[in-house]
Amino acid sequence: MPVCLIAEPIHPAGVALLEAAGVTVRHASTPRLERIPDELREIDAIIVRTALPAEAIDAAPRLAVIANHGTGTDGVAVAHAHALGIPVAFTPTANVRAVAEHALMLMLAVARQAVQADQATRAGDAGFRFTQRSMSLYGKTLGIVGFGHTGRLLAEMAQGLGLRILVCSPNAPAERLATVEVASDLEQLLQESDVISLHRPLRADSRHLINARTLALMKPGAILVNTSRGGLVDEDALAEALREGRLFGAGLDVLAHEPMRADSPLRQLPNLVLSPHTAGSTREALLETASQCARNVIDALNGVEPAHLVDPTVWPGRRIHGL
Repeated sequence: MPVCLIAEPIHPAGVALLEAAGVTVRHASTPRLERIPDELREIDAIIVRTALPAEAIDAAPRLAVIANHGTGTDGVAVAHAHALGIPVAFTPTANVRAVAEHALMLMLAVARQAVQADQATRAGDAGFRFTQRSMSLYGKTLGIVGFGHTGRLLAEMAQGLGLRILVCSPNAPAERLATVEVASDLEQLLQESDVISLHRPLRADSRHLINARTLALMKPGAILVNTSRGGLVDEDALAEALREGRLFGAGLDVLAHEPMRADSPLRQLPNLVLSPHTAGSTREALLETASQCARNVIDALNGVEPAHLVDPTVWPGRRIHGL
């Protein structure tokens, strides 16, 4: 029986699918997979949620498929896996609605000072209602950077709240952009938007997309939201903009270092709403993501090309395995 290692906990529905298909499921003793080469030596598949470095892949000579739990694969040594003929599957649609909802929640939480209101209520601060400075989103411009599945869903939700939608997504096909206004470039979007929501994958050309220069282009009193990847934002520059009050606030579900470092410049900022990378972790999204991962593994081990591969051209020359 083939063996699938699960690096971090997934919804039981995914485990059940694997076992029903005759796959032996094992759970890693630590998500730091490079530290457990003995647990990797006899696996045929792996499901990962955070990181899979090259040295861990090298420790698994039978590994025939990597299933990434989620959309972003920047934590996986994808190029190294592909060079060894190991296809990398992912789940680009499983949790996008949950992430879009979370982005909208962060926008509203920052704009309406939800965290401060909660704290004031618990502290018995009845005067907060007279001193709070929340803002309405109706009639404002939402700039969406990256217009894939999540960006499109967020646009639909935000249009229902009466926001103007402005999009910067150079690689999106024209038909996808037909119902929204398209910015000529990122600079225009930053200059015109009251709220900016990031939905770009983390690549060499997008690291620190939001930095001191681009923050300076944003409207005074704007809001920044990031539910994509922490590396898109220069956190030192963002912290400075928030401390100085150049931005109204920010909402971050992702950070450059997770969990947040004790010395992070973001930790003590009152105009920042944080969540610990949970945007795509609703009960419904976790069930669907785990199920898609399991189906990707089962298909690959059966010689069937999984529905979503990072690079389908790897499939014909893959390492061969059959149930």
